[in-house]
Amino acid sequence: MRSRFYESLFLICLLAVFGTAQNPVPPPQPPVRQKDVNMPPANEDEAREQIEHDVAKKAAKDRVAALKSDTDKLLKLSIELKSYVDKSDENVLSLDVVKKAEEIEKLARSVKDKMKGPN
Repeated sequence: MRSRFYESLFLICLLAVFGTAQNPVPPPQPPVRQKDVNMPPANEDEAREQIEHDVAKKAAKDRVAALKSDTDKLLKLSIELKSYVDKSDENVLSLDVVKKAEEIEKLARSVKDKMKGPN
């Protein structure tokens, strides 16, 4: 009876060994290399494209910064205009109110043009 147990155990071990030999674990795949942004481009076309991309990215960043600055200024001018209008009465329209409104109009056009982009 014991010999039968050991025979069965031996057969199970053989099957396990041969079973794994027929289905080996695949070797790990090498990692996919991504383009290194610090590596110089391979040719002139790639270099020119990279430069154009960098310039466009910087221009967009500068345009957004200018828009934020101009809209902050536009808000400040609008608050000042409201203050001037609140202080004036129905018979007197201050010259400061007209000048402030013209300044706001000019800045608003500038913001609108910047929002449209470089086209």
